[in-house]
Amino acid sequence: MDALPLLIPGAEPPAGTLNVYNPFDLSEVGRLETGDSRHVEQALTTAYGLFRNRDRWLTLDQRIDIFSRLLHRISRHQEDLARQAAAEGGKPLVDSRIEISRAMDGIKLCIDCMRGESGSMPVVNSTAATRHHLAFTTAEPVGVVVAVSAFNHPFNLIVHQIGPALAAGCPVIVKPADDTPLSCWHLAKLFHESGLPPEWLQVMIPESLAVAEHLVTARRVGFFSFIGSARVGWTLRSKLAAGTRCALEHGGAAPVIVAEDADMDRAVRSLAKGGFYHAGQVCVSSQRVYVHQSISQAFLRGLKKAADDLAVGDPLLESTDIGPLIRPAEVDRVEAWVNEARAGGGTVVCGGQRVGQTGYAPTIIHNPPEDVRVSEQEVFGPVVCIYDYEELDHAIERANRLPFAFQAAVFSDHQPTILRAYKRLDASAVMVNQHTAFRSDGMPFAGLKQSGLGVGGIHHSFRELQVEKMMVVHSPEL
Repeated sequence: MDALPLLIPGAEPPAGTLNVYNPFDLSEVGRLETGDSRHVEQALTTAYGLFRNRDRWLTLDQRIDIFSRLLHRISRHQEDLARQAAAEGGKPLVDSRIEISRAMDGIKLCIDCMRGESGSMPVVNSTAATRHHLAFTTAEPVGVVVAVSAFNHPFNLIVHQIGPALAAGCPVIVKPADDTPLSCWHLAKLFHESGLPPEWLQVMIPESLAVAEHLVTARRVGFFSFIGSARVGWTLRSKLAAGTRCALEHGGAAPVIVAEDADMDRAVRSLAKGGFYHAGQVCVSSQRVYVHQSISQAFLRGLKKAADDLAVGDPLLESTDIGPLIRPAEVDRVEAWVNEARAGGGTVVCGGQRVGQTGYAPTIIHNPPEDVRVSEQEVFGPVVCIYDYEELDHAIERANRLPFAFQAAVFSDHQPTILRAYKRLDASAVMVNQHTAFRSDGMPFAGLKQSGLGVGGIHHSFRELQVEKMMVVHSPEL
């Protein structure tokens, strides 16, 4: 199997090769060339040179045309792209198809951003001293964007990071996750085939963490976009060059409150999806569910039945509901965390065991202790913890104890309960009668506390990647 080349124009010979494996059966699905500090310098020199040379900037109409052509190319290759994402990332094919469809919506949103691009006209002539002045603003790209991505949505996450950047006119260097680089590589090739000069979008596969850090922390980087673990993200932020702006998207341990009056069937259906989708490997997976004690046994029975009905297996089979975890080591970790909760007194209602070498059964733990890892940290696996509560405010207080805050949810048909939960939960978004993993690609998506920095979502990222530049004109005719 030949290795796909580094997408760095004029690149030096590669430093090595990265092998990519199917996380279900551990078979090899691809190879890519890797780069070292020489390649980092080449990529940065190319990207920074583009940014500094305004004569080479892509005009707005050129960018719109490129994105429009890209949309048609993705449409023609949807099934192949979905199968590739499922093969390297382990998300079931049915969900990977949805991912490609969402990515196409993201491209459309980028086009909308560009078509709606406009400046403003600040009021500057409101006093005698500022009479005869007119001001207006235009938007300019912030600089070279370095994007570092995660494995769990290998195509759509890349669209969210590089789409708004290119739409804003920024040169981009992207580093995909080592587990899932193929989707990113093929998206970049589709951009190039759609008319984007290769210098504007380069794909870097570093041979080591030190090389990746060199790329991220270079002085020529104008904006750093990161999706991944909080430990890595906050560490890299502390090492950024002075003046580099950034956006960080980390994980959480999303809380849900199921009130006494909740529609039981709706809550069970929704949380079975929100908790076990992509084997729980989602940053806003419904992990901690606080259920009123008067309905907790009925809720547990319903959720157990829904979990038991989910098929764990090969992500490329149409019948699979839940695929593997991304690496066997992650199965070991999740197993250890569940066993710790069981030993501490939590009741494993269902699951709690491996499925083959790479899978883990959908697991429900009832009332695990507050001081075990499934209660204190992001599980990032197919584990949902159910906690009984008596008073709503106590459930909210428990939900807010962790240093993470991203999306949360409340299930109720009682308006005062909904509004109290909305106002008091630590979250950037609260879903009502919907699971915490719900997302539309145009909505704001922001981690708070240790869960992130800045606001994601196509429109919001587009604005963050631009600088508003003002001109003030003085004339006695004004």
